[in-house]
Amino acid sequence: MLGRTDSARRLIALLVVFGIAGSGLLVRLGYWQIAQRQALVDAANRQISLTTTVPSRRGDIYDRSGTVVLASSVVTNRLIVAANNLDEVQQAAMVAFLVTQLGLDQADTDSLRQKLAAGKPYNVVAKDLTTEQADAIRTAADAAGITGISFESQAIRDYPQAGGSPGTSLAAHLLGFVNLQGQGQYGIEQYYQSQLAGTPEIVEADKDANGQPIMDTEHVVSAGTTGQDLRLTIDASLQLAIEQEVMAAQIADHADSVSAVVIDPYTGEVYGESTYPSFDGNNYAAAAAADPGVFLDPVVSSVYEPGSVFKMLTVIAALEQGTSTLQTKYRDPGSLRLDGGKTKIEDSDRRGMGTLALQDGVAYSRNVVAAQVALGLAPTTAQASQILHDVWLKMGFGAPTGIDLSGEVNGIVNDPAINPWRQIDLANGSFGQGVAVTPIQLATAFAAMVNGGTLVQPHVVASIGGQPVAAPSRGSVLDPSMSPVLVNLMHHVLQIPWYKPLTTVPGYWLGGKTGTAQIWDPQKHRFLANTYNFSCVGFIARTPGRPDLIVAVQIHAGRPARNAQGAIVTPIASTELFRRIATDAESTPGLLGPAPAATPTPTPTPTPVPTQAPTPPAAPVDALPASTDPILPSR
Repeated sequence: MLGRTDSARRLIALLVVFGIAGSGLLVRLGYWQIAQRQALVDAANRQISLTTTVPSRRGDIYDRSGTVVLASSVVTNRLIVAANNLDEVQQAAMVAFLVTQLGLDQADTDSLRQKLAAGKPYNVVAKDLTTEQADAIRTAADAAGITGISFESQAIRDYPQAGGSPGTSLAAHLLGFVNLQGQGQYGIEQYYQSQLAGTPEIVEADKDANGQPIMDTEHVVSAGTTGQDLRLTIDASLQLAIEQEVMAAQIADHADSVSAVVIDPYTGEVYGESTYPSFDGNNYAAAAAADPGVFLDPVVSSVYEPGSVFKMLTVIAALEQGTSTLQTKYRDPGSLRLDGGKTKIEDSDRRGMGTLALQDGVAYSRNVVAAQVALGLAPTTAQASQILHDVWLKMGFGAPTGIDLSGEVNGIVNDPAINPWRQIDLANGSFGQGVAVTPIQLATAFAAMVNGGTLVQPHVVASIGGQPVAAPSRGSVLDPSMSPVLVNLMHHVLQIPWYKPLTTVPGYWLGGKTGTAQIWDPQKHRFLANTYNFSCVGFIARTPGRPDLIVAVQIHAGRPARNAQGAIVTPIASTELFRRIATDAESTPGLLGPAPAATPTPTPTPTPVPTQAPTPPAAPVDALPASTDPILPSR
């Protein structure tokens, strides 16, 4: 007799299996209908609709006047011919029509005829047509019954102002450029990409079986926002003059590059900055193919050992510590043994100048005097090193200035708390060796020296979308009473016989500090032959004691015309370049307000010095290069 097949346990197991399967299906259905609902809707919409992203108008860039256009977006059009549906008669009519409209010569006419004969659906016949030209051709084609013509529009960035050297656009390093994807590259274009670009308009439309939008079905998903215009702090006429000056110096001195920057020491506004070699922002692709390194702006993106301009920092440390005054006497024997006689530094001429007041040791740029000042900052080398290092940091070195340009670097400042300095390290640091800085860092540090001790925030944008941009200061770093002393010292420096002929401007009052340094080749472990970095940083004033502008210049890897017996002669010295640019800035119409009231600044009396012929600078015993200041002016 057969057994029963309706076992209760089997039935229960089957129900459990169906329950689990049903629950899984229910969960999966919920997942698709709830969790993935929007994704499914979007996928369905993509099957029947077309989404188009329309970039917004990119904001224009103006100089400080708000009238000179430095960068703008221009709409250009490409003329496209679909030849796949044209018979021979239509092709001939198309060629005749385009020859008339475009003014083609015989070679271009033959090329056009060959393109159309190939029967391809997409042929670019003309580029860079204005909107007016495209509209005129479209109207003429409709009137003549010509079909198969269409236009593609593209917004390109235009830099309409010619630069100060052939084949360049004005303020190219400062502005950067915009690539074909609409992304700003380098400079202002990259730093202010979001403000300039705005947000795109997004439009949806139903599409037909061929993927083409159906008329009257378009609707705006997102209206987008127009890019904002920028007004810079840059003066276009001064910028052009600076570009011409740095080009002339680069060519004359056979330098790798020459850079300069002019800033307002009280507001941090950058009135002009340039480096040569430069490039044309309208043809950045050619510049990239030749040397992409040309896009980097050395004013903010390249560091170098500044040399003796850093002696001003050593003076600040000594004045703050009370270990020296400008009248403190120092003996200059021409060289100084350090670290128990294991290392040595030397003056550029390797000859002593006897006993000098500190102000004259700085003016005549004596390395030995600067080293003695630094070593005397504290009882121990470690303490003195930390004091000098702290002054560097508070004056803005070793950190970005915060300038609103892309690619700014920190610079290199070695911390003695991490890697203890020897006496030679402290001595070299006292005259600007073993530290690497940017020209914009030097300009802002010298601004603090003359403006009452405030470390300004350098900036190049004055307003965004018509709204002023306020750049905050970075705080007070010096006692205000120190500024008149430092201003007076810098003026004194440029009064010595070596500098005065190249820095005297009738009706103006100038001051500054120079730096000349050998360049170490890390690959060959030696100094580059007859190649130097030359710098000059300082101020120009209409009223004695109250500087109007800070000017910093750097001649990178300049090659002197004569280098014998310590006479490093360049066709255009850094002091002369400084004076030229400072004068250009002061004479720029409308750049400065009324001349301020004078601030008493008695000129110090220099200590008499021996009259002796300088000798060639010597390489230091230590691995770090030594300053080779002072340089003799060309005559």
